Amino acid sequence: MDPSLTETMNSMRFAIVVSRYNESITEKLVEGALRTFEAAGIERTAIEVVRVPGAWEIPLATQWLIDTDRFTAVVTLGAVIKGETSHDEHINRFVSLSVGEMALESGVPIAFGLLTCNTLQQAVERSGGRVGNKGEEATEAVLEMLRLKTQIQQSCT
Repeated sequence: MDPSLTETMNSMRFAIVVSRYNESITEKLVEGALRTFEAAGIERTAIEVVRVPGAWEIPLATQWLIDTDRFTAVVTLGAVIKGETSHDEHINRFVSLSVGEMALESGVPIAFGLLTCNTLQQAVERSGGRVGNKGEEATEAVLEMLRLKTQIQQSCT
């Protein structure tokens, strides 16, 4: 990474909004996100982890964090596993649309790290199993978007 960009990133603050529901999965996503921030040279003190009851609450907490103007980017993490009804589809749709709209309206990069799985095994595989860790992937995406934003701003000045 460009050393000047690392300096810039160290002056930024980041938030991770994570659902406590399916905690055995979501805590692994948080661990992956924190490892990725650390690998990028971001100090742990620059990251605030906010836990919410479930995935449904992720958008509201994210909005509150954005409204403080304290955070440069937000990573959202959760795990919704299909049950016997279509409840999961409603939650997933609401969270994904809300998070996307917030990013567009605010200009704040928001990573979507909500697992939307059919089975618990799929969630396990996506939280550090053979398919990787979506917490890491979401954090890598938000860092890449910040780099892109910085490059665009520098090229337009």
